[in-house]
Amino acid sequence: MKTDINLSFAEPGTTKGALWTGRIITALPALFLFVDSVMKLVKPPPVVQATVELGYPESSIIGLGIVLLACVVLYAIPKTSVLGAILLTAYLGGAVATHVRVGSPLFTHTLFPVYLAALIWGGLFLRDSRLRMLIPLTKTGESEEWRGQKTHKTPL
Repeated sequence: MKTDINLSFAEPGTTKGALWTGRIITALPALFLFVDSVMKLVKPPPVVQATVELGYPESSIIGLGIVLLACVVLYAIPKTSVLGAILLTAYLGGAVATHVRVGSPLFTHTLFPVYLAALIWGGLFLRDSRLRMLIPLTKTGESEEWRGQKTHKTPL
């Protein structure tokens, strides 16, 4: 008896190219934020100094590292990646607010979390057809053809 098991986490309608591009784009911010969370748990002097300069007490570093690590793990697991992306977006929003509060340079510091969030959602968008159905970037007919799915159009 032959059993076919699909070990791919690709959604129906996701091309191989989109899937692999999405995986690569997903890996970039995920690895960066994973390393960031580990550094918060290890607490080397430069991390402690930077955190204190941003106005946070040293005692909050471990908690921030745990929260960030949990969000990254949720993002890395395909079944919970949307929840992880939502939580990471909230975490990164706090980073933007912190940089605005301390008057950091706009494009290099304040908007850096926005760049990461764009990569997080862009990678997820490419590898998850459910998200593409929720947020179509093209006209309805074109989006359906891109996904490889046909749906009935109902007039308004």
